[in-house]
Amino acid sequence: MLRTLSIRNFAIIDRLELEFGAGFNVLTGETGAGKSIIMDALSLLLGGRAGAEMIRTGADRALLDAVFDISHSPELQTLVQNLGFELEEDLLFISREVQSSGKSTCRVMGRPATVAQLREIGEWLVDLHGQHEHQSLLTTSRHIDMLDEWGGKTLQTLRSEVAQSYHHLQSLRKEKEQLEQDARERTHLLDLYQFQVKEIRDAKLEVGEDEELQAEHRRVANAQRLAEIAGQGAEVLSGGNMERGVLEGLSFILRTLEEGAELDSTLQPFLEAVRSTSYELTEVERDLARYQDSIEFQPERLVALEERLDLLRTLQRKYGDTIEEVLAYYDQTQAKLDALSHSEERGAELEGAIQTTERTLIEKCTALTALRTKAGQRFETTTLTELVDLGMEKARFAVHLEACEPTSKGADKVEFVIATNPGEPLRPLVKIASGGEISRVMLAIKSALARQEALPTMVFDEIDVGVGGRTASVLADKMANLSQTTQILCITHLAQIASRGQQHFYIEKQSEEKSTHVTVVPLSQEERVLEIARMIGGTNLTDTVLQHAREMLGYT
Repeated sequence: MLRTLSIRNFAIIDRLELEFGAGFNVLTGETGAGKSIIMDALSLLLGGRAGAEMIRTGADRALLDAVFDISHSPELQTLVQNLGFELEEDLLFISREVQSSGKSTCRVMGRPATVAQLREIGEWLVDLHGQHEHQSLLTTSRHIDMLDEWGGKTLQTLRSEVAQSYHHLQSLRKEKEQLEQDARERTHLLDLYQFQVKEIRDAKLEVGEDEELQAEHRRVANAQRLAEIAGQGAEVLSGGNMERGVLEGLSFILRTLEEGAELDSTLQPFLEAVRSTSYELTEVERDLARYQDSIEFQPERLVALEERLDLLRTLQRKYGDTIEEVLAYYDQTQAKLDALSHSEERGAELEGAIQTTERTLIEKCTALTALRTKAGQRFETTTLTELVDLGMEKARFAVHLEACEPTSKGADKVEFVIATNPGEPLRPLVKIASGGEISRVMLAIKSALARQEALPTMVFDEIDVGVGGRTASVLADKMANLSQTTQILCITHLAQIASRGQQHFYIEKQSEEKSTHVTVVPLSQEERVLEIARMIGGTNLTDTVLQHAREMLGYT
């Protein structure tokens, strides 16, 4: 249910704050007062097309906000939460801003949303109907959904099963088609994959071996220099050909400090430090000598290392930057090779699965068609009853089912057709010429649907064009009945409809020298009498007209 609607700087509206109630809400006013603009704003708020021309002259942006009570719509609550928005006490907050550049931003529960998300949510919130060709009833592709909603849970469950079978069949067919395409390249791919798998497998790669090989290569390639470094270090420590080595110098210092420490104990720490250093450097000199002796000049090993590193670089250049990536490529290619090697077996499996799924789909579609046929007959009877109540006693209405190739919705094309006058052939709803007839047919079908399941908030934008007399009264009765289970927002020029409203808003356009303003005010009991009287008799508000208005409102 729509609780509040806020409109700022939209078209000729500078600012409006509307609070609607449950049941029947009517909006009236003089022609051109801006009534339909309010419905245009609501349509935009629910995902309609945005444009800079919608912004009020002199403003830099238009702002629209609405609050909906969805406490009685658990499916919608689930949808909103699945889209990532958190509800507050079953209230849904939606806003949209249109900038002068034409760009618009949407928000749901204060968080950014896409227009597609807004439109998806909006389909659950409001059913908009106008007097023009954009009514949902005139979109033939929607008729099958309406009939299935009318058909009840059994029909809807079977339709879901049909959709599952259809999508499974499409998946199987796609895989088989891909397999057939692969088969045309099978020989080439087999050769390629076999070569790649063999090349990587023969290399016997190990994770991390490239780093180890590079380290060993540096040692082997620089063996002579490493031997020289070790020899020079050992020679400096031991003395070698020099007059005095490091160790000999330390030995001299050590003897000197030992003598000094006996004379002054404060030299003891220096003595211990030199002694420790002497021991460590003696070990270093021995280790360097052993290291020098261990170094071998291996030209054959150097060649082998370079060949192995070249192989690794080649594989990494072709299959991945690291050995891990090369091995991952190997696993993927091996899987492709296995799949190609067993493609004939998989093809046979797929063909069998496709045939089985096709039979299942056809069986379910046949059963679905039978349920739709029965539902269509009941829907025809109910809708014709509603049309008679609306003064279209001579009308004929039918639900046409035409066989078609199976889709996710079954193997039927559904279209509502009608003949409004005797002798005329049944024709699509879009062929109805009269705006009044469209209005009545639409209301008849919606009333029929409402008998099966409660509809969302319904908005009627001047659908009473071309309607009057008894038909107008019946139209008002239908809307009043619908409002018992559905919130109704109705823009009307008919006093018969306006008088049945539970809340009545008056829309007025005020033009000044440089600007135009639209105001909307809820009417009191006496104000409603005056407005209904105006709708009946224009500006000539006689006592008779006023009394008639009171009678229509039930105030006598």
